[in-house]
Amino acid sequence: MKKIESTLIKEQAYVEKLENGLTVILIPKPFTNKKYAIWGTKFGSIDNHFIVPTTGKEIQVPDGVAHYLEHKMFEQENGKNSLDVLMSLGVEANAYTTNNHTAYLFECTNHFHEALAELMDYVQHPYFTDENVEKERGIIGQEIRMYDDEPSWKLYMNAMECLYHQNPIRIDIAGTQESISKINKETLYDCYNTFYHPSNMVMVVCGNFKPEEMLQEIQSHIIHKPLQSTITRIYPKEEQGICQKYKEQEMEVSMPIFMIGFKDETPKQEQVKKHIAIEILLNMLAGKSSHLYQTLYKQQLLFSSLDLDYEFSEQYAHILIAGQSKEPKKVQEQLLYEIQKLKENMPEEYFERIKKKVYGDYVAEYNTVGDIARMFLSDTMKGIQTFDYIEQYASVNKEYVKKVLAENFDEKNMIMSVVKEKNS
Repeated sequence: MKKIESTLIKEQAYVEKLENGLTVILIPKPFTNKKYAIWGTKFGSIDNHFIVPTTGKEIQVPDGVAHYLEHKMFEQENGKNSLDVLMSLGVEANAYTTNNHTAYLFECTNHFHEALAELMDYVQHPYFTDENVEKERGIIGQEIRMYDDEPSWKLYMNAMECLYHQNPIRIDIAGTQESISKINKETLYDCYNTFYHPSNMVMVVCGNFKPEEMLQEIQSHIIHKPLQSTITRIYPKEEQGICQKYKEQEMEVSMPIFMIGFKDETPKQEQVKKHIAIEILLNMLAGKSSHLYQTLYKQQLLFSSLDLDYEFSEQYAHILIAGQSKEPKKVQEQLLYEIQKLKENMPEEYFERIKKKVYGDYVAEYNTVGDIARMFLSDTMKGIQTFDYIEQYASVNKEYVKKVLAENFDEKNMIMSVVKEKNS
C-alpha cells in the first residue's frame, strides 16, 4: 500500500488500487471506538449521457437515474432489504446521491465485520425487476413532491438555473415526475454495469484497525472483474456568463430567504489553492466576525449567520452565500460594497487572522471518523488528494487571495435567488 501523510497535522492514510481497479483508502485512527466505511461510485445526477466502455454504445438516460439506482440497491433477490439488515445489527447506515457521485455508508462501534460484508454484498449484487422498479416510482415521486415544497431546495435549484445555461447541475438530483416515468430495469442495469465497475469506485474506511488486515478483509469480499477503460461522459457545452441575474418564487415561508451566487468560469484551475482562498474571502466578507455581518445584524437585516460555500467539480464551480432577511436586495447591495472595499484595501492583520481561522477549521475536520471518510471520498471523486488542503495552505498569500477576489467576485457573474412569503 502507498502511504500518504501530512506531517503538519500528523495524519496518515494508506491507498491501494486493486487488480479490478477499485481504489481503497484506509485511514487508521487508533484512539477511537468507532469505524466508518463509505463506498462511492463516480456517478451523479449530471452523468446522464455517456459512452459505454465495453461496447462503445452512446446512451442518454432520463434525469434522476443515479438517485433511482441508489434507492434500488438495497433490495436483494432473497427478499431482504440490506438497509434493514444493517440497522438490525445496531449499525447507522445510509446512502446518498450528489451531482457527481453516489455513496453507500455505515458507522458503528460493534458488528463492523458483519456490516462490511453486508455492504459489499448488496453493492455488488443488484436486483432489479419490472415489479420492484415500478414500486419505487411512487416512493421517489413522493420524494420529488416533498422537495418541490421545500423552500431551501427550491432556493438552491433556482440559483443553479440563474448561474448556468446548459450545465446539468440545473437538473434536480431526483429528476422529475416525467423523467422517472421513463426509467426501467434495463436503464438501471445499463447504468449499474457502466458506473458501478470497481475501476470507477472508491472505498474509504476510517477507524481503529490495522491497514494490512483491513485491506485483506476488503479483498476477501471483492468480486473480481476485468479492468474497464475510462467512461466517456458527454456534457453540453456551457456558455460563458450567467443565465439570468435574479429569480424569485413565492412559497410558505415566514421571512424571505436568499442565495447570492458567483459563477466561477475556471472550475479546473488550481482547485485546492483557489478553494482555500475563497474560504478565506468568504469569512473575511461575510463570516460572523466580518463588518458586513455585524452591520446587517445591527440593522436587523439578518437574524442568523450566513451559509457560505464553494461548490466545484471538473464540470462546474460557484460561490454561494445564503441567509434569511426581510430585505435581501439590501444585503446584496451591502455585500457588493464590502467586496469593493476589500478589493481596494485588504488589511494584513485581518487577512492573517481569518487565514488562521480557516486552517483551524481544516484541522478540526480530522476529529471524527465520519467527517474524515466522507472528506476523502468527496475529494478523491474530484481528483484531489485531501492532505493538499493542509500542505498548500502556506502557499496561499495575500496577493493570491486578492487575485482570486478580483477574478471570482465579479458583479457581472453574480446572481440572486429569493424565496419570499406568499401574498395573502
